[in-house]
Amino acid sequence: MMKFRFRRPGNDPQREKLKLELFAFNKTVEHGFPNQPSSLAYDPKLRLMAIATKSGSLKIYGVPGVEFTGLHKETGTVTQMHFLHGQGRLLSLLDDNTIHLWEINQKNCYCFLEEVRTFRLPGRPGFDGANAPPSITRITVIMLKSCSKLACLGTEGGGVYFLELPSMQLLDDRTLLQDEVLQGVPDDYRCGKALGPVESLQEDPADPDKILIGYSRGLVLLWVQSTRQVENLFLSNQQLESLSWERSSKTFVSSHSDGSYMVWPVNNARSKSQPITSSIPYGPFPCKAINKIIWRTSEMGSPFIIFSGGMPRASYGDRHCITIMQGKAQVTLDFTSRVIDFFTVQNMDPEQVYDNPRALLVLVEEELVAVDLQTPGWPTITPPYLASLHSSAITCSYHISNIPAKLWERIISAGKQQNPLHSTVEWPINGGKNLAPEPVHKGLLLTGHEDGTVRFWDASGVSLKPLYKLATANIFQTDADHTENFPQCGEEEWPPFRKVGCFDPYSDDPRLGIQKISLCKYSSRLVVAGTAGQVIVMEFNDEKSERKMNLSTVDLLQDREGFTWKGHDRLSPKAGLMGFAAGFQPSFLVQCVPPATVTAVALHTEWQLVAFGTSHGFGIFDYHRQQPVLARCTLHPNDSLAMEGPLSRVKSLKKSLRQSFRRIRKSRVSGKKRPSSCSPTSKVREANAKLAEQDGPCEVEVTPVQRRIEPRSADDSLSGVVRCLYFADTFLRDATHHGPTLWAGTNAGSVYAYALEVPSREKWTERSTEAVLGKEIQLMHRAPVVSIAVLDGRGNPLPEPLEVSRDLAKAPEMQGSHSVLIISEEQFKVFTLPRVSAKTKFKLTAHEGSRVRKLGLMNFPSITSDDYSENCLVCLTNLGDIHIFTVPGLRPQMRYDCIRKEDISGIASCVFTRTGQGFYLISPSEFERFSLSTRNITEPRCVVAWESARDPLSPGSNLCNNLQGSPKVNRANGTHKIQNKGECNSLGATDGNVSGMRWSSRYLSM
Repeated sequence: MMKFRFRRPGNDPQREKLKLELFAFNKTVEHGFPNQPSSLAYDPKLRLMAIATKSGSLKIYGVPGVEFTGLHKETGTVTQMHFLHGQGRLLSLLDDNTIHLWEINQKNCYCFLEEVRTFRLPGRPGFDGANAPPSITRITVIMLKSCSKLACLGTEGGGVYFLELPSMQLLDDRTLLQDEVLQGVPDDYRCGKALGPVESLQEDPADPDKILIGYSRGLVLLWVQSTRQVENLFLSNQQLESLSWERSSKTFVSSHSDGSYMVWPVNNARSKSQPITSSIPYGPFPCKAINKIIWRTSEMGSPFIIFSGGMPRASYGDRHCITIMQGKAQVTLDFTSRVIDFFTVQNMDPEQVYDNPRALLVLVEEELVAVDLQTPGWPTITPPYLASLHSSAITCSYHISNIPAKLWERIISAGKQQNPLHSTVEWPINGGKNLAPEPVHKGLLLTGHEDGTVRFWDASGVSLKPLYKLATANIFQTDADHTENFPQCGEEEWPPFRKVGCFDPYSDDPRLGIQKISLCKYSSRLVVAGTAGQVIVMEFNDEKSERKMNLSTVDLLQDREGFTWKGHDRLSPKAGLMGFAAGFQPSFLVQCVPPATVTAVALHTEWQLVAFGTSHGFGIFDYHRQQPVLARCTLHPNDSLAMEGPLSRVKSLKKSLRQSFRRIRKSRVSGKKRPSSCSPTSKVREANAKLAEQDGPCEVEVTPVQRRIEPRSADDSLSGVVRCLYFADTFLRDATHHGPTLWAGTNAGSVYAYALEVPSREKWTERSTEAVLGKEIQLMHRAPVVSIAVLDGRGNPLPEPLEVSRDLAKAPEMQGSHSVLIISEEQFKVFTLPRVSAKTKFKLTAHEGSRVRKLGLMNFPSITSDDYSENCLVCLTNLGDIHIFTVPGLRPQMRYDCIRKEDISGIASCVFTRTGQGFYLISPSEFERFSLSTRNITEPRCVVAWESARDPLSPGSNLCNNLQGSPKVNRANGTHKIQNKGECNSLGATDGNVSGMRWSSRYLSM
């Protein structure tokens, strides 16, 4: 085999063509809530909503499945956005005072979003560039006229400018400066020498020629554009915050910095107007400013007055609130993060008399909240997208494909029972049309959280929809109150607060955090494991039940002397009967001792076994008989750090310094000693020294990508951490008898293989499952073992438990010899079974020091043939790139740049699916979805039909053609690696690093 080791054959054209039919890398859609939102907009004609962020990204949403993403060329905060109603266009204002025009265009039969124009307001006339105050033309407010052909720009200097749309041409002859306004204002209306910045611009609903202009120092005037005259003047004694017209335009409402609002009459007489009413809703004590207020009429009774802020400064100044008032009914919506903006969905027919608002949508820093204004009590509406993934910090993720229809329906039913008080009205943002085909198979994304919850998400399509939430904190005795509903204030309490939203990032006990999840979709059995060594076995129940928690303790130290756990205490389960809602209900609790974080779990429902591992060892538990089967300690004698625990703070500085000095002294002494010739470490060092003494590559023939690797010491701390566990029915003892086995891999490069004696179903009550050590493998390079998989006689991965017995998968080949694929951080290796002799390997560390971080065995169907597919190994490295290999030949196929290597959290959060897709966190609240398959791609495919014909401003857009391509062209997050065409490499020309055989038809027919 050595003669092929450095062989570099040319690319096989047939194989290269096949790769193009199997593999393609695309970042397709972003799931979750935009990170750090900064502005909100709504198009009532197209029924679209836009959200922009501080990083310069913006996203447009319609009916579920309709999403558009854009990213400004300049990185900056988007401070305002406004739709050109009915045109499919959007104006955005950045904090650098530039205005950008975006347009939804159509290409390849799908719509996409692109930036088409940019505008910057020039300096004020009479000032040169050096002497002009920098803030005098800074835009404070933008108002689009109802015709959407003109934008009014209010500035910090008090001027109002007019911008023609969509040409983005400034109309200098219409500019209204503060000096001109002051000339027409009586002396008793002037607020000093200047009126202050323009705070609000509002078009008269009955007469578009009139504009209500509000200045920060309290003056409000009704300006007639055609005559350039002031028709009405209104003066308050408090700083102005916002304005809002009443639908008939006979009155308007203003809000102020002292927490008050005033209702003003509008008449044609140029007399001094006084407010009809003036109120401080939460007075009389000093209150914070009412930042925004809107007035909406209703034919059902009194008008709606909705405003943000206005809370009593001393008592509730730190609350983030929006108040809804209608007659005597009043509620104060209390959010857990700052309010960004809000709007109402209402009747826009100009012939109608009333607004009749249907819903209130509120954008806060960490979530989107919708309120039903037509249902008594004003309940909240569950959004079908923009889910707050980070309502509690995500600690782990788990994806499972092809969910059976029955389990899917049961999960949805249990989820609906959890939110009986939520409104059932249709989601009000329903613009556009989703053209993506219905997903053939259902996919679940499970996220574990810091507060002990597991959330189930519908990951089948573009919109990540919440289905069900499982709480585990109520099983244990903690100081926190784990009630599902927020405590509400009593009827007599004031203000009438109501907690809304689900964002609650604070965890009262970090031990509750979920670290590992495993779900069997055929038996509806779930295992969740946490930070304090708790392993909870659950089963699905469609009805409420009361049960007592059964507990079993498994000592993984096996009474080893010299080890004392210094970490956190275990969680104590509640005693007596506990009530559980419909859904997944705990049937058994296994507590690891010491209570260290669970690092690996495996579930085999056919054998009724669950395996778990920590930094001290691993165990097997028979949840049918409710008894432990195996407990194996993997600690090395020097693994003192494993006893500290992730939450321990007891390690003293004195001890740390003492150990450091001992290591220095030891290295000095060992350097003077002559190395033993029989030591493998010394041999490697000698070889490395000889290589270092060479003058150059011309004197020694070395592959350029190879690098020297020091073998790891067995004394490394935390070497006993169990990284992976795997159940398999294979040949372990001999080549003729196969049976149940458990494989465990550790941080020290050790692999333990146990043969399991599982009784038949008829004898489950009579006999216990037994485990006998069959093999123990020690990898020479001692790199952590991150994954293990057994391949059948055809080289295919073994099917999942119960998959074959239910005729859902082909039975594995049990006639030929099996092999085991052991994957460490540095290399992949295939061993034959049961002899455990090396068959094939690939050394990943030969490439720029790459280390394996995430792995997945995926099936890639051909885009041209329904009958052909290949099973491949996919790995993500610490450099953020993805490699695809054949199985079992380990031939490299493709390499793609996916994540920046500096994005450590993104790499750590990545999870692969079985169907050639993956997810990773691009922010605490957003998953990026990507696809490696040409056939399985989940991306937005949608169109929007604007009301009137318009000419596209972008020359590159066209209505429709027959080309196929991804409609997603812009990224909404600046953390992605730019994928050059040269980097989307087929690796057929670099196969020389593989120690293997020539291509054969066997690899093409997997």
